[in-house]
Amino acid sequence: MLQQRTLKTITRAVGMGLHSGQRVEMTLRPAQPDTGIVFRRVDLPEPVDIPINAQAVVDTRMASTIATGNAKVHTIEHLMSALCGMGIDNLYIDITAEEVPILDGSSASFMFLLQSAGVELQDAPKKFIRIRRPVEVREGEGKSLKWARFDPYHGYKLKFDIDFSHPAVDSTGQSFEFDMGQGNYMRDIARARTFGFTKDVEMLRTNGLALGGGLDNAIVMDDYKVLNSDGLRYDDEFVKHKILDAIGDLFVIGHPILGAYSAFRSGHGLNNQLIRAVMADEANYEYITFDSERKAPAGFAQTALAW
Repeated sequence: MLQQRTLKTITRAVGMGLHSGQRVEMTLRPAQPDTGIVFRRVDLPEPVDIPINAQAVVDTRMASTIATGNAKVHTIEHLMSALCGMGIDNLYIDITAEEVPILDGSSASFMFLLQSAGVELQDAPKKFIRIRRPVEVREGEGKSLKWARFDPYHGYKLKFDIDFSHPAVDSTGQSFEFDMGQGNYMRDIARARTFGFTKDVEMLRTNGLALGGGLDNAIVMDDYKVLNSDGLRYDDEFVKHKILDAIGDLFVIGHPILGAYSAFRSGHGLNNQLIRAVMADEANYEYITFDSERKAPAGFAQTALAW
């Protein structure tokens, strides 16, 4: 059968929150089959568990935030994207502050952590959510239109189109499609960094956001160009980061997805609306396991082990 996965050993990271600017320690610990991904705020008087699911997302302004009661964890999308890319099903994430560390602004550092810990196959079937019929969510009209949708597909692929009127972005690719079963997440997606504009920094910091952001953990642009001395990691790094974000936002659904995602100018909020719309009607999806790796979509049996 296609098996569930966790980590072989504990691994740790220390860094700073992108928006809070707070120092945070994070410990990734193996978990038993069918645990899922569980964040744990260990800095509180009584530790609080926040299991991952679509309803756990309580805020999508500038990042994806999950909560149980008053206990929150902000900016989970880059770590969640790496967990999806490595095929991790079960994990405890102990965290000492309210935001996941930004590290280098991409998923590459999280991938390194996961690879260093190693992947453990578990004696339980890996459970997928398979999209059975098209589901779409839309916002706005005309120039403000945004949308995201799922269509049935025997695998997992994502197509994203961005629409930024900025010289530095216009000179790069604004559309990209990535197939999780055929491409290589670490090579093609994981190194794409978050990005922002100097004109927005003052507004963000006035609102208590981006306090930990800088050239070492984001692509920063003025009105004309990229300010990072090392330039871009990919020619189309901007749209690839949006796909990285989407992979993390959608993995909050609680299981790997079998379906085709497509989006135009979507973000954390619309991505969460999409997975909530999927789960709102049982006719939209089904849970599925594979009793033979040969029956699984191409590439899924080797997703984590090949790295």
